[in-house]
Amino acid sequence: MRILGTACGLGVEGSGWVARPGEVVTNAHVVAGENDTTVQPDGTGPQLPATAILFDPHNDIAVLRVSGLLRPALRLASPTVGEAGAILGYPLDGPFDARAARLGPTEPVLSQDAYGNGPILRPITVLRGLVRHGNSGGPVVDAHGRVETTVFAASTSRARTGFGVPDDVVAAALSRARRPVSTGPCTG
Repeated sequence: MRILGTACGLGVEGSGWVARPGEVVTNAHVVAGENDTTVQPDGTGPQLPATAILFDPHNDIAVLRVSGLLRPALRLASPTVGEAGAILGYPLDGPFDARAARLGPTEPVLSQDAYGNGPILRPITVLRGLVRHGNSGGPVVDAHGRVETTVFAASTSRARTGFGVPDDVVAAALSRARRPVSTGPCTG
């Protein structure tokens, strides 16, 4: 899914994936400060209005309710370190792209939240592969199409290294997603 919106007067673009019927997972930083979020199921064409039903800037995860979304849901995997996968998304505001990836460890790390505040302690999954602007919120899937992690950033110091929100954090977010919520201020 391509995720589009406007925050602080700027167009924002990211990726996402269907977790349940009519519900899409993406990153909090992709939708922060937006009140016009839309989802393009095929990356082009019609844009469906989306409403945040969970916004967690600490773990950089958001769940969107999307009316009229008729796409099958992906399942969460039980990934292991070293497992192969594919980074799926719409990098650089371009067409759909799939890139090879390999899963690294999931560990508690001192990091920043979706707004760059920190340090905070949170679990992060490391991955090897080409992560680019616009991949944020997209899945890394295994050979069976199950989600291994949800991409949120690329390393600024190590080439072809990225970071993902672990599946257990996503599962917990999905269990709390119920009613419309604010997406807070924009990330500026």
